[in-house]
Amino acid sequence: MTQACLVHAHLHPSEDAALSTLSTIHPRLALFGTEQRGHTLPVCDHYAGVEARMRKSLALQAEMAAQTGGRPVFDVTLDLEDGAPVGGEHEQALLVADLITSPANACERVGARVHAPSHPRFEDDIDTLIRHAGARLAYLMVPKVSDEQEAKRAVEAIKAARLKHGVGHIVPVHVLIENHRALQEVAAIAALPGVESLSFGLMDFVSEHHGAIPASAMGAQGQFSHPLVLRAKLEIAAACHAARITPSHCVVTEFKDARALGVAAGRASRELGYTRMWSIHPDQIPVIVDAFAPVAAEVDDAVEILTAAQRAHWAPTSHRGSLHDRASYRHYWHVLERAWLTGQPLPAEIESTFFA
Repeated sequence: MTQACLVHAHLHPSEDAALSTLSTIHPRLALFGTEQRGHTLPVCDHYAGVEARMRKSLALQAEMAAQTGGRPVFDVTLDLEDGAPVGGEHEQALLVADLITSPANACERVGARVHAPSHPRFEDDIDTLIRHAGARLAYLMVPKVSDEQEAKRAVEAIKAARLKHGVGHIVPVHVLIENHRALQEVAAIAALPGVESLSFGLMDFVSEHHGAIPASAMGAQGQFSHPLVLRAKLEIAAACHAARITPSHCVVTEFKDARALGVAAGRASRELGYTRMWSIHPDQIPVIVDAFAPVAAEVDDAVEILTAAQRAHWAPTSHRGSLHDRASYRHYWHVLERAWLTGQPLPAEIESTFFA
């Protein structure tokens, strides 16, 4: 008799009935105490700042979502910082707001990167976007925060704009870590209420070292071998996991080298603990999604282990000679959830029961 059966055999009839009900509880509630999705975001964050590319990105998002039952496998971030021409910042903000509120935003997963809090256009960026598109704005990316206090002021400014314009839902804030002080205070920044994700600004971070880090550390391979860059990535990922928010990996600028991108994305996911990554070219999106998706064997194990766990009312079970309990169930739930997020095929019963 298995351990789960032994536990079940000594229950009072009323307890037996209660456990029968438990078997139908969703894994999020059984394993985490909540049915909310928490900090899970699509694994790819695609950036576009030129109008033609922004429209193409939104069309591609809808096209790929249609292949996965309507759920988007990547986010689109429309760029005000690098996308706006000098002197045309306000017009760029209005254009982005129009795109977010247009039918082109079919998936409701479109955010925007604003100027840095120290930039004179920061307040106008957030006011314009929230006034015109706040109801459909998925998040705001804030770059170049200097420290925790500046990140906090940015979060509060976004909240104030939301309240001013009567936007009922919280607009999540994503923060880009690009300098020494922000890295030193990364745990405090990650813990700020309203922050949903942290990203690593590789090129600005390397430049902050005034030539002490070689340019090769900005490449697809060098960024995984230079100790100072690797340390920064690990500290950001660890801070995010401690705060239960999403760590988002930096870009690979060699956008035509699919193999180099795939290797980098795989290392970011498998070795450094990142659950999301930036894309700067449409061709990068499927490569990133594939790299962050669990392999088929992992998904098969997750399906078998979680199905058995639910039948056992989340008591310990065995699978191929190994013991599993709620600690490993939580791990395999994340595997299954990542498979769903990346559009991997799942058994119809699993999809209808867990992800309907």
